[in-house]
Order: sequence, then C-alpha cells, then structure tokens
Amino acid sequence: MRLRVFLSIFSLLTLFFLFSCKGEKNINPTDNTANSDSVNIPQFCADSAMLSIETQCAFGPRTLGSKAHEDCAAYIIEAFKAQNLDVTRQEADFTLYNGERFRGCNIIAAYKPELTERILICAHWDSRPWADNDPDPANHHTPVLAANDGASGIAVMLEIARLLKAQNPEVGVDFICFDAEDAGVPEWETNFSGNEQLTWCLGSQHWANNPHRTDFRFGILLDMVGAKDAKFYKELFSQRYASGVIAHVWNAAREAGYSSVFVDEDGGGITDDHLPLNTITQIPTIDIIPYFPHMEHSFGATWHTVSDTPANIDPNTLKAVGQTLLHVIYHF
Repeated sequence: MRLRVFLSIFSLLTLFFLFSCKGEKNINPTDNTANSDSVNIPQFCADSAMLSIETQCAFGPRTLGSKAHEDCAAYIIEAFKAQNLDVTRQEADFTLYNGERFRGCNIIAAYKPELTERILICAHWDSRPWADNDPDPANHHTPVLAANDGASGIAVMLEIARLLKAQNPEVGVDFICFDAEDAGVPEWETNFSGNEQLTWCLGSQHWANNPHRTDFRFGILLDMVGAKDAKFYKELFSQRYASGVIAHVWNAAREAGYSSVFVDEDGGGITDDHLPLNTITQIPTIDIIPYFPHMEHSFGATWHTVSDTPANIDPNTLKAVGQTLLHVIYHF
C-alpha cells in the first residue's frame, strides 16, 4: 500500500523547520573534549531527523521512474536550499540488471564551496524496488518504503546541514544523495549471469566517473543509520581503503559518548556506495553501516522487507550517528 501525500513541498518544509529542536544547549555537559577545546558543538536533533524520515516515506517507495521518486527529489533539493547550500541535480541514465533504463539523479549540496578544506558526507535516497528478503514470499516483488535503508541517511544529513547554517564550522562540507544504490539483482532472480556487484550503487558509480570535485580530505557514507539496537562495526573495505578515517570517526564517537554504538570490532565487507569513491576517485571513504552478527540477515530484521517503516526507526540511533558526525566536523 502506498501512502498518499496531501501536503505541498513548501508545507512539508515548513513543518520540518517548525519542529526542529529549540533551545538545546550547544555543548553536551558530559563532553569534556568540547569544553576543553572551547569548541561549541551543536546538539543533533533526532526529532527533526525523524520528521524528515516520515516526510520522505510519506511520498511512498522512492523507486526509479515513480512519482514518489520525483517528489522526494524535489523535497530534498528544497530542504538543502533552505539552508543556503549550493545545490546541484546531477542527472543520469541508469540501466538496471534486466536492461530496464530509467532517468534518475544524484543530489549534491555544498556548504561553503569556496573552502578548500572539505569533508564529503553521503547516503542513498532511493528505495529498494523489491522486498526480496521479506519473510513472506508474497511480498518479494513489493517495493520497500525504505525508512532505514535510504531515508535515515538523508535525514541525518539534512539535520546536520541545518546546524551548519546556525553555527558555522571551519570546514567545507559536501553532501551527496546517491540515486539507484538499491537497484541490484534481486534474490529471486535466477537468470542473471553478469557481474552482480556492478548492478548496485549506480548513482555513486556515475558520480565517481563524473565528480563535481574530488578535493576532499575524506568521505563518510551513511547507510541504514536508524535501526533499533543498531551497532556500527568497522567495515572491511573502509579499513582497507581508509583506516585512518575509521580511527578518526570511532574516536569522535567515543568523545561524543557513543562508544557502545560504534563498536571497536571488525565487521564484514559490504558492496556499497563507498567502493566507487575509494576505487575510482580515490577519496578515502568509510561506510557507517549496522552489523547484527547474530541475526539471519546481518543488516537487521527490516532489511529489504516491507517492515522498513518509520515505526521501526529509533531516534537514539539517529542521535548517536548525527552527534558523532558533528564531532568530526567541529573538531576538523
């Protein structure tokens, strides 16, 4: 079932900013690092991020070629523009594993593009077209609403963009919303004989071959950063290509008080949007992605199922990730 949207993009943005956290202190009283360095680190507002997730999901599954996809693109673009960021819509033609072609876009939003010291933060904004890991086989051809696997990363970036506008850091930040990350070969497909890895992450592959700039100190990819009880382990390819960035971000998580969420242990290797950035553009980029080692699916119970809805998002997880990234930015 697809949710209908009766609010205009303007109305949605008005609600988004109206319900942004008000009156929070700039420094967590338990954050001794922020106090000692006299750096005022803003407080990430999980409620604001939750509202953004609900807004994105209200459009319906953001699959290539759908009205929900186009409507959500407009929402994301206007949300970044509202924070006075320079926004570019990078159009691209994507060919799926089965030969279907769709027009899509990456969305690039730059904070202080004139600065040469820069960080890249990215996430994908599309929805999986098929709930091919759902426990009910009847749902395997149903699109995923993608509250966690897509909307959560975008929501974290939008909230960070809002805070950057309010309290300017000393570093430039580019946000990239990658399209067509989740269009890879479905589990139920038995006739595909090509390179399966290349059927995923189409938007980041396109951007890596057509980057708007590459002078980033490092990159951070956010993927599925809102699940309940999520823990983030050190992903294999992130360590291979960007071990120093892993160390930096995990140290920031410790300083922010989230060492229990950012686990100091190894996780598995993931085909994700950070791979084209590392291998093609050679921007050292890590993947902040959950790992559930004791579950059937290590990405969690809602991964690629119809249960990936806002009801299964935990604001505490959003807060842990968002606050960690703010520590990275403001201690650059």
